[in-house]
Amino acid sequence: MKPVVLKGGRIVDPSQNLDETGSVVILDGKIADAGASVLNQGAPDGAEIIDCAGLTIIPGLIDTSVHIGEPGAEHRETIASASAAAAAGGVTTIAMMPDTDPVIDDVSLVEFVLRTARDTATVNVLPTGAVTKALHGSEMTEFGLLKQAGAVFFTEGRKTIDNALVMRRALTYARDFGAVIAHETQDRDLASSGVMNEGLFASWLGLPGSPREAEAIPLERDLMLARLTGGLYHAAKISAAMSARAIRRAKDDGADVTAGVSINNLALNENDIGEYRTFFRLSPPLRAEDDRLAMIEALRDGTIDIVTSAHDPQDVDTKRLPFAEAASGAIGLETLLAVALRLHHNGDVGLLRLVEVLSTNPAKRFGIAGGTLITGAPADIAIVDLDAPWVVSEADIVSLSKNTSFEGARLQGRVMRTLVAGRTVFAQE
Repeated sequence: MKPVVLKGGRIVDPSQNLDETGSVVILDGKIADAGASVLNQGAPDGAEIIDCAGLTIIPGLIDTSVHIGEPGAEHRETIASASAAAAAGGVTTIAMMPDTDPVIDDVSLVEFVLRTARDTATVNVLPTGAVTKALHGSEMTEFGLLKQAGAVFFTEGRKTIDNALVMRRALTYARDFGAVIAHETQDRDLASSGVMNEGLFASWLGLPGSPREAEAIPLERDLMLARLTGGLYHAAKISAAMSARAIRRAKDDGADVTAGVSINNLALNENDIGEYRTFFRLSPPLRAEDDRLAMIEALRDGTIDIVTSAHDPQDVDTKRLPFAEAASGAIGLETLLAVALRLHHNGDVGLLRLVEVLSTNPAKRFGIAGGTLITGAPADIAIVDLDAPWVVSEADIVSLSKNTSFEGARLQGRVMRTLVAGRTVFAQE
C-alpha cells in the first residue's frame, strides 16, 4: 500500500488525551505516527498527502448497536448497504445484532457474516452472538465456540431475557470466556402494549405508554446478578434518569458494568413525536425532557460509557401505519456523529469526551481493534469538518431504508473522508 499522510489537521484522540494540530502518517494500513511532532517532518517516499487544514482527525467511530436485515430481510438493509452508510457517517466498525433470520446463534452464521463482510463491506463488520438459541430466552448458546468464531459479545438484540436464572447462568458462562453480555432491558408485562413514554403527553395523544420502571426494574435485576456473578455486563441502551442512578450505584459497588445510550435519547424527547410521526417510534421510547437532560449529565460524568446509533432499518410496509401499529426503530449510522456534535457545539459535552464514547470506549469494552490513533493501531479514521452545515435529506440517505428521525434536520459537522486500514472508503464530493 502507498503511504498516506493526513497533513495539518486538528488531531483528537482520547486514548492519548491528545488534542493538537499535527499530522498522521499511515504505513501498511496502520498508524505510524500522529501528533504535532509529525507536522514538519518529511513525508515517506511516494506518499499520498491529504490536506486536512481546518479539519479534525479522529479515530473512526465504533457503533455497537446496528441491526442489519441480512440474512432474511435484505430489502431493509444488507451488510454492504449498512457498510456504505457507516462509511458516510465516519463509522469504521459496526457490531451487528444477532436478530437476523436465521438468528446468529451458531458458528455457521458467525462465519456467514464475516465472509459476506469480507466480500462486500468497506468497513469492519463484526457479528455478535445471541445469548439464547433463537432468542427464545431459555437455552443458552455455545459462547465459547461463537466467541472463537468471531462473535465480539453476546446480546438478545431488541429482546429482554425474562428468566433471572438464565441471565445469571449467562453472566457466569460469559465471564469464563472474558465475554460481555449486552442487554436491552424492558419488562414485557409492565411495558405491555406501550408504544411511547408513559405520561401526560401520551395521554393527550391517546397512546398507551410504557413507564420508565419497565426499563429500570429488569436493569436493577441484571446489575444485582452482575455483582453476584462477577460477570461483564453492559446495559445496551438506557433512557431514563432512574436507570442512570442504578448504573452509578452498581459502579460505586465495584461491579464490572458499563452503559450505553442511543443518540436518539440524547437528542430527542417525547414531544418530537408531534402528530404521530412513526419515525419517532423507537426502542427505548423517547422520554421526557428531564430524562434526556439526565442522559446528557450521565454521559458527561462517566455513568454512560458508550453512544450508539441504534441503527434499525424499517421499510414503508412497517412504518407507514398508525403509530401504535408501526414497528419501532430508526436508521442512524449516517447521522450519528453529526447529531452527537450538537452536544459539542452547545457546550454540553467536550469533543474529547464525545470521541471517547463514540470510538475509544466501545473498542476498550468489547476488545475491538481501533478507537485510537496510537502507533501500530489500524488506520481507521474519520476526517471531519466540525462546522460544515448540512440538512438531512431522504434523497441523500445511503441506507436502503429511509426511516430517519432527523429528516430535514439542520446539522453542523460533516464527515469529509473515512479511511479503513488506511484506504479511503468514503469521500465527500
